[in-house]
Amino acid sequence: MSTLVVQIPERQRLSARGGAAPESSGLGTEYAYVSTSDGLTMTGQGECGAALLPKAATVVALLADTDVSWHRITLPKAPAARLRAALAGVLEEALLADAEEVHLAVAPGASAGQPTWVAAVDRAWLRAELAALEKANVFVERIVPASWPDDPPSGHFAETRADAAAPEQGVLLHWAHADGVASIRLQGGLARALVPRPAPPGTRWSATPGAVAAAEQWLGMPVNVMSRAERALQAARSLWDLRQFDLAQRTRGARALRDALRKFTSPQWRPVRFGLAALLAAQIVGLNLWAWHQRSTIESRQQAVQAAVRAAFPRASDLDLQRDAGAVMQREVQSLRTLAGKPGETDLETMLQAAASAWPADRPPVEQLRYESGRLTLAAGGWSEQQVAQFRSLLQPAGWQVEANGAQLVLSRGRPGARS
Repeated sequence: MSTLVVQIPERQRLSARGGAAPESSGLGTEYAYVSTSDGLTMTGQGECGAALLPKAATVVALLADTDVSWHRITLPKAPAARLRAALAGVLEEALLADAEEVHLAVAPGASAGQPTWVAAVDRAWLRAELAALEKANVFVERIVPASWPDDPPSGHFAETRADAAAPEQGVLLHWAHADGVASIRLQGGLARALVPRPAPPGTRWSATPGAVAAAEQWLGMPVNVMSRAERALQAARSLWDLRQFDLAQRTRGARALRDALRKFTSPQWRPVRFGLAALLAAQIVGLNLWAWHQRSTIESRQQAVQAAVRAAFPRASDLDLQRDAGAVMQREVQSLRTLAGKPGETDLETMLQAAASAWPADRPPVEQLRYESGRLTLAAGGWSEQQVAQFRSLLQPAGWQVEANGAQLVLSRGRPGARS
């Protein structure tokens, strides 16, 4: 899964001359970036405007060391909806700005009632930076700091744009240790006072190519060369995510679908995709096997019926049996009944006998009738509803169906016990 790490330019502050630095609107801002396909190796790097940034499945924003302040507190025991307010109450005295003007983020894996680190960033500035990227269709999923409190400590030397004539004055040391993070110039004695000598065991030293000479001179020992892109890639692998509380990512509609699809197609979800594909294939094979079994059962039953009809009526043709064995059997039985001189269930004689058996005693003989293909229509002028109901109830147990149609009664063969 491709990842793009975008360096957010350092927040502008008061200049050394006492004037306020102009606020950046994001228009025309150049962003340093690094891209990777596995989180370990770089596939590209450069610097360009937001609209020209490469496309990637995941975008991570990197904040400069000097844009994040760190505070060690005991995490309040508060519901998730009220945790932000609880943090502001605890840090009210420690923050340099009003609590509502600062964005707060809790360390990953923090537990209520336990000591933890809280990162603080200027809220308005961070919102503006995210808005500028989103305006160029660059949607940031995670926000990570360049350095964070850690043990064993790490020190990274990086050159600054100020005082280019004096190399040592233009180098900052970003010192991250168990007690916090500090960004200090090598000039003066503050750096010597903050960094213990000798450094704690396991301390990791690195420097950008332009700051290597000053770093080795200050330390008196070689340091590892780490470019800005390599350090950005390293920071993106951390568990930190400053996009919390009111800056937590909320996606809806098309973005939510896009994010879900991207996650589903990521390498981490490859086993799930294989499992779903195997399940779908098993379902298709199972349905085909079940359909084949049902078809075989139906064919075997049809062959059994055809064999029974063929055995009872040898004169029946195989073609008629294959078309409709039931119709052949009904036709042959009717032929045998006719030859024997016995009326069928829907013949006129049988239907007249059934109607006579239920004819009301107080009604005169039927004056008019009509017979057509198993339906006997009888004139029933002057019948009351009670007489019609009695006529129907007497014939119904024998499987006859009676329909009242004005001054006529229609008698037909129905299912035994059927109600009209």
